[in-house]
Amino acid sequence: MNVPVLGWLLPKLNVIPVNLEGDRSALKALIRILSAGECALVFPEGSRTPDGNLQPAAAGLGLLIAKTRAPVVPMRIFGAFDAWPIHGKIHLWRKITIVAGEPIYFSDADLGTGGKDLYTRLSQRVMDAIAALQLP
Repeated sequence: MNVPVLGWLLPKLNVIPVNLEGDRSALKALIRILSAGECALVFPEGSRTPDGNLQPAAAGLGLLIAKTRAPVVPMRIFGAFDAWPIHGKIHLWRKITIVAGEPIYFSDADLGTGGKDLYTRLSQRVMDAIAALQLP
């Protein structure tokens, strides 16, 4: 993993890098982790926001949900774009707040038969829950 500042630390924290062009090995590793009942932190948008607004979720999140039935705790990070814009310098000492919602559980009816439409729908359900989170 070629990350200048944190690259040495990420493998020690069990970080699984994901190639945004489609990464079967990362998805398989995440499916294995979630199926074993472990937790994984997944950023559903795939990358940092270019404008500070929530972006559409990648279908990979829905695939993870469909394959593992893992519950999802929606979380939203407020202030990160101001602290570190995608095309700007880091602004130290900016306030960042993380808000967590109630877990989302998925039933057989939610999971249907699979496929990209299902994965997109599941991902959108999570993004809707994230969008509903507000600062305390």
